[in-house]
Amino acid sequence: MKQDNEALIEQQLIADYKKLYRLAYSYVHNENDALDLVQESAYKAIKHSHTLKNPQYAGTWLYRIVINESISFLRKRKQQETVLYDMDGETEDIYSDVDLHQALEQLEPMDKTVIVLRYFEGMQLNQIAQTLDENLSTVKSRLYRSLKKLRLSMEEEGAVLL
Repeated sequence: MKQDNEALIEQQLIADYKKLYRLAYSYVHNENDALDLVQESAYKAIKHSHTLKNPQYAGTWLYRIVINESISFLRKRKQQETVLYDMDGETEDIYSDVDLHQALEQLEPMDKTVIVLRYFEGMQLNQIAQTLDENLSTVKSRLYRSLKKLRLSMEEEGAVLL
């Protein structure tokens, strides 16, 4: 069973690597940090593959690990440094709308996660609920509340909403 789970996790990591990287990048906005987070998440996933109860949920299990690692990384970084600037200018942001990016950064981590998974990763609400281990109704209310906050934040900034 353990060997089967390890092989399954390895296959899933290979298949979803770009998605996992984009997810990590949406949190840290730094290529190297995102790569490190995916690598650390892969290590933890393989190391703890025996805890995967249902192999059909390997993908959502990996997403949860990346989300948890990203949030943990941000908490640690926030404690260590007060302000970070990207001075090299080489990092390309995956968001094309600066106002949207700024509004997303103002959301709570779990609210941002729901938005990112739904609109940037294209997940269905039931998949998000599974990934976050929350009720579907909780995910829906978090999504709608977050969208309202985004809309208000962007209106305050004078962004054009379509």
